[in-house]
Amino acid sequence: MSSKKDPLMESVQNATRFTRSVFDNIKGSELPTELRRDLKESYHFYLDEAEKAHLAELGRIKKGFYAAYYLSKNLILKLTPVRRLIVLVGVVVAFGGMPDQTDEVLFGFLLVLFVLGLELKDKLTAHDELEAGRAVQLAIMPETTPILAGWEIWMHSTPAKEVGGDLIDHMSLTEGTVALTLGDIAGKGLPAALMAAKVQATLRAIAPDYPNLSARAERLNTIVIRDGLPEKFASMIHLKLTSASGEVSVVNAGHHPPLLVKETRLVEMGKGGPAIGLSKNSVYPTEHCTMEDGDLLVLYSDGITEARNELGLFYSEERFKDLLQHTHGMDAVSLGSRILRSVEDFVRTARPSDDLSLIIIKRRSQLTL
Repeated sequence: MSSKKDPLMESVQNATRFTRSVFDNIKGSELPTELRRDLKESYHFYLDEAEKAHLAELGRIKKGFYAAYYLSKNLILKLTPVRRLIVLVGVVVAFGGMPDQTDEVLFGFLLVLFVLGLELKDKLTAHDELEAGRAVQLAIMPETTPILAGWEIWMHSTPAKEVGGDLIDHMSLTEGTVALTLGDIAGKGLPAALMAAKVQATLRAIAPDYPNLSARAERLNTIVIRDGLPEKFASMIHLKLTSASGEVSVVNAGHHPPLLVKETRLVEMGKGGPAIGLSKNSVYPTEHCTMEDGDLLVLYSDGITEARNELGLFYSEERFKDLLQHTHGMDAVSLGSRILRSVEDFVRTARPSDDLSLIIIKRRSQLTL
């Protein structure tokens, strides 16, 4: 008995499996929510401010027609000239022929499908390159959390896209000390990721020659302005911990002030100097605070406070501070998990709007080691 498969039967089975998988995906997804989200993102991506303002003045029916027109026009204009011509020819052939001319109609749709395939190929190629960039970015980030007597440290970073513009790092230049960095590069995507890598590498290179935090930040600013990308700057918190005491030395370069959670109150530290790479000859004062047993210090990027839900509402700094009000004494890991869970519950199905980074530092008694 021959074991050779019937080609026709095999094709039917493959088509059946494909159809079933498509319907399973549709049933398993939140189709209306995803469709609304995709339409909203397309609206903001393809339409300029003048077109949005015009649509805001129109009634519901006119707005629908004009929105479709603007989206179609701008989508075609974003194609290369050759692909734009192919799409236009395909549309004319598909919709301009006679109803009984099925060959011409099919040919027109195939031309449009051909351009769609080319655009998808470009997107997948770019995605693969960004994935490779993400692998490089992860490779230069610290794999482990620093261990320092008298301190508990937790670090987390999640990019909004394949590569991120947030920076977290730690280094130990002398025994019994650890320097921590949390930075946020202006912008998103690959340019921000490249600058984040440059800032991290530069800071590591100059740190041994500049033990003073203020001088270190000023030297970093000079180098970034000299060699940095145009209109790119980095807000940053850079601090030092020592095992000998609960004193923390902090330099703030235009970033959200760290939040110190003490037993009876929440303290916001100073704003410091301007962002790194923003202006020449900037001065970065070093601020000092003393943490007692159970105190927590929270460093965060705006991926937390500016996280948005499906309605476009921000998580907000007020909500974040309310969350931290009664967390004194929690361990760093538990507090970090609680913050992430709170943001996730707020955002729900909305896509991340920005990179999210956190560093939680807890002072603990040496007797508990």
